[in-house]
Amino acid sequence: MSENVRFTDFKSDKQPTWCPGCGDFGTMNGMMKALANTGNDPDNTFVVAGIGCSGKIGTYMHSYAIHGVHGRALPVGIGVKMANSDLEVMVAGGDGDGYSIGAGHFVHAVRRNVDMSYVVMDNRIYGLTKGQFSPTSREDFETATSPDGTHQQPVNPLALALAAGGTFIAQSFSSDAQRHAEIVQQAIEHDGFGFVNVYSPCVTFNDVDTYDYFRDAIVDLDETDHDPNDYDAAKEKILDRDKEYQGVIYQDEESTPYEVLEGVDGNDMSEVPDGAPDDAMDLVREFY
Repeated sequence: MSENVRFTDFKSDKQPTWCPGCGDFGTMNGMMKALANTGNDPDNTFVVAGIGCSGKIGTYMHSYAIHGVHGRALPVGIGVKMANSDLEVMVAGGDGDGYSIGAGHFVHAVRRNVDMSYVVMDNRIYGLTKGQFSPTSREDFETATSPDGTHQQPVNPLALALAAGGTFIAQSFSSDAQRHAEIVQQAIEHDGFGFVNVYSPCVTFNDVDTYDYFRDAIVDLDETDHDPNDYDAAKEKILDRDKEYQGVIYQDEESTPYEVLEGVDGNDMSEVPDGAPDDAMDLVREFY
């Protein structure tokens, strides 16, 4: 940990190839600011990325990083945290990566409540593969693969998280730089699984959920009397399909992380037997 680290210390020497105006720029900047503000530095930070436009983020951030396979970023992140609990683990993904093929991992990561953060860049479209509708696309959203609309209700990731026992559920807007960074910082500081769904507009393939739309539609919970410790109030906000909320929607401040409950010391490898790798391979051979 360092008190002198700046958010620019988390920038790698690789230039992002996102489309000009992509919301992922603002999302990433907020993540880096939040990490710096919490006293983390690149040497104790591990970023796990999934697939899609958001999956490039590990290349653009200066830290330990791994680019996982589609939908599998969360189990990799959990493995990293359990292997070295001193690391600040941040998983980054998109709505397609996290709420479609990765939905099962998302639900179980939430309920396990490992002390890590998960930042999802939700642009309500498959951007990298040229504009198919995603799990969070609107029912009437017209794309090349849904010319008459999707005819499906969008996935509500906040509702999934609450139902799975989430202990920190928040939403932010990539263009609201200060608030976004504050919300991600709160997720990092939370003792448990900090989940932030980020409105991150796609300027190339989604001409509905644009910056102008979110600026007009967002209701900032900091400007209301919302109490994030009130489960029923959080449920009401989460199930309100007529508003786009920004802020911490629900937080269990008495949350105890999984690794604490299990007494896991991720740095203590002294108990691992010398023959463990061979034993593991023997088990694999038995199955196959």
